[in-house]
Amino acid sequence: MTLTNEELMQQVQTGNIEALGVLYERLHEPLYCFLFRYTKEEQISIDTVHDAFEILQKKHQQYNASLGTVKSFLFQIAYRHLINKLNRRKRWQTLLPFLVPIPKKALQTDDKLMIQQAIAKLPDKQRAVILLAYYEDLPLEEIALILSIPTGTVKSRLHKAIQVLKIELKEAFQHERGF
Repeated sequence: MTLTNEELMQQVQTGNIEALGVLYERLHEPLYCFLFRYTKEEQISIDTVHDAFEILQKKHQQYNASLGTVKSFLFQIAYRHLINKLNRRKRWQTLLPFLVPIPKKALQTDDKLMIQQAIAKLPDKQRAVILLAYYEDLPLEEIALILSIPTGTVKSRLHKAIQVLKIELKEAFQHERGF
């Protein structure tokens, strides 16, 4: 019998550390994928996944199943931690710009890459909603929990992001195909 993530979390809350390992095996890959799609940086994504599970281990008693799934709780921890890291990086970049690595730019122009680039150009708040909704397939309520915003705000950001992507991708596809 396979335990749900919520049942595993209950075991973690009662002291079963092995259950945390099972949660890691189940959730580290989708969490990494979200973070990598958000940042386009492998190392910060890996570090944030690691940090998120450390934070989950320390704050496991704060999890409340009536407020959402374990996945949304973990994604919320990771997202907040990542934003803090990125904000610190921006401050350092302002003070000492040569210390911050410049992300590598891909030179391919296939359709998938154009979509990824269009998503990367979105404002941070819209990009987070798009990634959680379409890549992680999370319901609006869980996205709202992860980002600590009302569900209505998730809907409006999602709507605006889709509008921006339609315009951006239409122009990109027309330009590539010479229309």
